Amino acid sequence: MTTHTGLANGIGDSVTMIGRCVRLTRRNVETLITSIMLPVTIMAMFVFVFGGAINTGTAYVNYVVPGIILLCTGFGAASTATAVAEDMKSGMVDRLRSLPIRSSAVVTGHVVASVARNGLSTTVVVVAAVAMGFRPVAGLDGWLVAVGLLALYVLALSWFSAGLGMIARSVEAASALGFFMLFLPYLSSAFVPTETMPGVLRAVSENQPVTPVIETVRGLLMDTPVGNKGWIALAWVIGILVASFGFATWAFRRRTRS
Repeated sequence: MTTHTGLANGIGDSVTMIGRCVRLTRRNVETLITSIMLPVTIMAMFVFVFGGAINTGTAYVNYVVPGIILLCTGFGAASTATAVAEDMKSGMVDRLRSLPIRSSAVVTGHVVASVARNGLSTTVVVVAAVAMGFRPVAGLDGWLVAVGLLALYVLALSWFSAGLGMIARSVEAASALGFFMLFLPYLSSAFVPTETMPGVLRAVSENQPVTPVIETVRGLLMDTPVGNKGWIALAWVIGILVASFGFATWAFRRRTRS
């Protein structure tokens, strides 16, 4: 009975904090708009400015959209670091420790709100991509698998960003620590095939986690063979998720240690 009650209280605390973080997102409209408009602007630039000069063997908009989606999720997840750092700096977590509520629930709230924000921004990006000529041919099963993989990827990045927000000593430092996530898709097959890159850069691009995720999403949405890239992408995402959750848990205990 005690275990059941403790679990129910923990879920209730997390739901309360999720609601709080969603309300904070609604109030911080500028950040939400930026996380949507910046990827859309970059997509428009690549499709209409550079797309005609890049040969990918298919319509460039169909090639580039999966990379833009991951770029969008990076922007959304990075904002989690600053939100967590703000709560740590303002004493929000310390205040929760004096109340009959799990202080760790505030971190869970930020992570779940990040996934929700990314779901909204990704939907807007896909709609904008369709307006630019993106024509996915995936069936329902392909969309479900692609969305599931992207959700796991966002969850992993959000937990990692939460950990960064907890080890950062200021909101500005948290923003700087999460900045590298915004550029990881550029060093992948997001915008050009890796075969066109110099040797060392190609090796790095082909063996970092973003490339197999992009290739898998691209294959699923365009109904082309995915091969073993799907399993590689899943292994990367699950590994990052487990490591990020462990990192965030360690960072939280370290910052809230009495």
